[in-house]
This record gives sequence, structure tokens and C-alpha cells, in this order.
Amino acid sequence: MLRNYFKIAIAVLRRKKFFTFISLFGISFTLTIVIIVAAFVDNMFSAGYPDINRDRELFVSRMQIRSSTNASSINAGPSYYFIDHYVSRLKTPAKIAILSGNFPVTTYLNNKKQVTSVRSTNDQFWEVLQFQFVEGKPYTKQQIDNGEKVVVISEAVRSNYFNEGVAAVGKYIELLNMQYRVTGVVKNLPSASNVYADIFTPLTLTQEDMHEPSLVGGHTCILLLDSKANIPKMKEEFNQMAAKVPMDDKKIDNKIFDRKLVFADTFLESFVRDFHAGFTEGAGAGVDIFILIVSIFFLLFLLLPTLNLVNINISRIMDRYSEIGVRKAFGASSRTLVYQFIVENLILTFIGGAIGVGLSFIIVQVINSMDFMYNNRISVNFHVLSFALLASLVFGLLSGVYPAWRMSRMNVVMALKAQ
Repeated sequence: MLRNYFKIAIAVLRRKKFFTFISLFGISFTLTIVIIVAAFVDNMFSAGYPDINRDRELFVSRMQIRSSTNASSINAGPSYYFIDHYVSRLKTPAKIAILSGNFPVTTYLNNKKQVTSVRSTNDQFWEVLQFQFVEGKPYTKQQIDNGEKVVVISEAVRSNYFNEGVAAVGKYIELLNMQYRVTGVVKNLPSASNVYADIFTPLTLTQEDMHEPSLVGGHTCILLLDSKANIPKMKEEFNQMAAKVPMDDKKIDNKIFDRKLVFADTFLESFVRDFHAGFTEGAGAGVDIFILIVSIFFLLFLLLPTLNLVNINISRIMDRYSEIGVRKAFGASSRTLVYQFIVENLILTFIGGAIGVGLSFIIVQVINSMDFMYNNRISVNFHVLSFALLASLVFGLLSGVYPAWRMSRMNVVMALKAQ
């Protein structure tokens, strides 16, 4: 049966070449855009270098303190004091990485000047994140405790400040008028990475007071768990700890802040909190609402080409009045006709989808060759192709159901008269 429907669909497509071209163009163009966007989203949210353990990580990247007397609130990352005095005492995490925000610093070497991005980290940062060292090794806990001025740099920094092929380990880079010794060189990070930086320094070398008893600051911590199954347990332990942290009615700019909100989030939850720069009272961060909004936007995006394809399909149906009338006269049920037309439309959609996938591969190669997103390489992988298949199915059903219903309601006598 499906083979016959396929043969009929191909015959109809060949018979009306103009309609076929317009339909395939609209479908392939729409799905190409969908695939490219999906590739960017997959690149952003999928685990990748150096954060390959993301499925068993929780992020503490934002804290909010509020005033119950007015609408004032402060949003920032948690302070080092909060992480060191409270988070580090949790029992469930296997490792805890601490990192500062990404800030620009001017570096000098042999009268060369360049603005680079710098982060400060603890020693466990190098165990939680899986960096590829092309030279040397990370700084150690002992070096951090000793206050040694050491750094880890990227390949790009090495090529900019040292001669090609010359080892950088043991050499010095000037940061903030101080000399820092290079202990290691890592493979360049994608600019979209949540831990991106050109240079990494020990936390003890930052300019801020690490022991100031404040709750908000500019840090992030990543809790690495032994297993993904420990995530609910970790969240529960974190929430219990956070509830016990005293506020002491912090006074800032003559405003008293007596409430706090802080959560250990998955990467998606952390992204949603940062996206709307606010907090929900629950630990879910509004992910369900975010996914709903994205889904509605996706459906609205497909709506316009769907309506265009619906009009084209109705025109195709009008051209097939006689065929439909004959089939109905010989006993074909409305359900059979609906099923046939939907299958035909799905075949057309999947052909357009296949063209869209081919175009997407070409466009992805062009985007990657331009390198306009530093060190980021998008790809049309299995996840993206699965999404493209789902989008084709949705597109085919949305554009085929109404015309098929119109065809099934066609009057036999009127259809035969149109012959």
C-alpha cells in the first residue's frame, strides 16, 4: 500500500513541476534554517571540550539577595566566602571547581600588547574540567597555597607572545604589572564555552578580599558528582545548606537585605536563570516555561511556510478532482483518501528535508571556515538530524491534514462533473 502511495506521489510531483519546485523550495529553505539553528543550539548545550562531564555537574553561578521591606534586589555570582565556607563542606560532590568571572586584562611581552580574557580558578578546576594540555601541566594546590605567580595559557596566547615552535613553559607573561610564570599550555577553548578564557591564574592572586564575609560576588562553582543519579540528592543537600546560611540583615546603600535565593542547577537551569536575569522561587529555574516558549516560537516559525504549503496543496487537490471522484465512485473511503494524501505530503516534505540537510552541510562548512565564532565548530550530528526528522514530520502533518480533510469531503458528483 505504501509503495503504491509513493508511486502516486512521485507521479503527481512530476506532473506538476512548478508546484513541486515551489513546494520543495519552501520546505528545504525552512528546514535548512531550522537545522542550522538546531546545530547552534546543540553546540551550546551539549557537553564538549573541556566540559565533557556536564551530565553529572551542577552549577552555582547566580545568587540573589532581596529586601523584604522594598523591591530591591542584587543579582550576582556567589562570593568566594560563600563557596569556601558553605559549599565546600557539602558531602555529595566528588570535586568542586571554583572560577571567577571572565575579565579583560592587557598583557605585555617584548613590547607586544594585547587584551586577553583571564579567569582565576582553584586547583580542582583542572580535575573537574578535562583540558587538553599541549605543553606542561596545571598549577597545583601547593603552588596556590604558596601564592606563586603562575598561569596556564591557551595555544593562541602562546603563539602571540612566543616564537612559533618555542616552548612556553617556564617563561613569563606580564599581567597587571606583575610577572607570571607559565606552567602549562592548553588547547584553545571555544568562545561559547562556559569556562572560556585565554589565561588562567590561581584564585589567591585576585585583587579582591577573598575572606570578606559577603554572600554575593563574582564567582561560579561547579559541583562534579560521581554519578548522574546523585543530582537529586545533591540538590536536596545544597538547598538544606543554603537555608541555614545566615543573612545577618546585610545593609547595602542604606537598604537592608534579609532574603537570599541560590540554587545548584543543571547547565540548562543555570542558562535559564542567566537568560532572564532573575529567580523563580523553585529550584526548576522556569525551565518548563522556557521550553514551552521556545516550542511555541518554533511552531510559529513553521506556521507561515505551512500556510503557504497548505494553499499549494489545496491547489493540487483542485487539479485532482476527477481522480478523487473516480476513486470515491469505486468505493474509496474518506479515511483512505486522507491517509493517501497525508502520506503523499509527508513524502514531499521528506524529499524537501533531504535537500535541506544537504544544504545545511554546505552552509555549516562555510560557517566553520569563516570562524566568526572563535574556535566554535558546529556540526549536523545525530541529535540535529533527529530534530530535522521531527521538524519534517511536524511540517508535513501540519501542511497536509487540512487539505486532506478538504479532499475527503469532496462531493462525488461534483468531482465527476469536473472531469
